[in-house]
Amino acid sequence: QVQLVESGGGLVQAGGSLRLSCTASGLTFSANNMGWFRQAPGKEREFVTAISRSGGNTVYTDSVKGRFTISKNNAKNTLYLQMNSLKPEDTALYYCAADRTPGLLRVQSPAYEYWGQGTQVTVSS
Repeated sequence: QVQLVESGGGLVQAGGSLRLSCTASGLTFSANNMGWFRQAPGKEREFVTAISRSGGNTVYTDSVKGRFTISKNNAKNTLYLQMNSLKPEDTALYYCAADRTPGLLRVQSPAYEYWGQGTQVTVSS
């Protein structure tokens, strides 16, 4: 049974930083591309960033480029999202997800087979 568990969310002031973690079990972490998505109240879930199986390739949505960094530790089955210079518009429920299909990193949420429950990030102005 696959489980993805996010942690590290919280309340932070604008300009602050948070580091999210996602620990996976029940899947071969190194065989999956991984992604972070977020969903703000009243909005659709949106792609944030993704990383390849090896960790060698990444992709970011424009609004977080230069502020967020995705990384993974395959030995620990853990995915990370370092978020710096946070803005109120980053407030959302953040989800990690696993894409079993090898190849290009994908930004569409239906491409990801497994999802965590989410961790809340709230940025105050």
